[in-house]
Amino acid sequence: MSEPDTSLTRDDVRDVDRRAIEELGMPGVVLMENAGRETARVFRKGGLDGEVVICCGKGNNGGDGYVIARHLEIEGVAVRTLVFAEPDDITGDAEVNLRVLQQSGANVEFLPEPDSDDLEQRLADADWIVDALLGTGVRGELREPLPAVIASINAAPGQVGAVDLPSGMDCDTGERLGECVRAERTATFVARKRGFDAPGTAEWTGDVHVVSIGVPRSLLTSYGLR
Repeated sequence: MSEPDTSLTRDDVRDVDRRAIEELGMPGVVLMENAGRETARVFRKGGLDGEVVICCGKGNNGGDGYVIARHLEIEGVAVRTLVFAEPDDITGDAEVNLRVLQQSGANVEFLPEPDSDDLEQRLADADWIVDALLGTGVRGELREPLPAVIASINAAPGQVGAVDLPSGMDCDTGERLGECVRAERTATFVARKRGFDAPGTAEWTGDVHVVSIGVPRSLLTSYGLR
């Protein structure tokens, strides 16, 4: 996908997904598969190697993380997936991809109430950490355990890649909602997010790469994207 001419707001992002599903008949699970596969490709192309720990929240951003984990494992990358929720909290398309990942025999651990010292040890040996905790819908102050998890990610020695946007950043304003992941690379879906244009956000996003979720050009042009 070519670099877009404009950025999208939180409502724009939600509307793109809605129209792709309702008007074009694209299942949400297909959009998630495309997003995760393309993100894995971008991260690998950017030098992601060694041991990778993927940190997943309970929503669709976590679902993207499960797809990323599967595609990295297909390529022979050593991957561990940490889920900061209870198994029953994962629903919808994210649950579909979690189940596929588990049934493939992948290393998946649930840490709904992580201990900071234990999490520090789990992240210490990772060459890369993938932040798939929170997506564009997050607003307001983050709730525990997410601030503690983000702090542990930022304190870890490995490089960090963010999925769609760094967790803890407001999509529309670029404001940090307390703790915010500091990434070396961000793979963002469809287009840059409006908040990325705010001064100082590059310190948190790192290099931003726009990835396709398979939405046809005819839909993208209605948002000013080429």
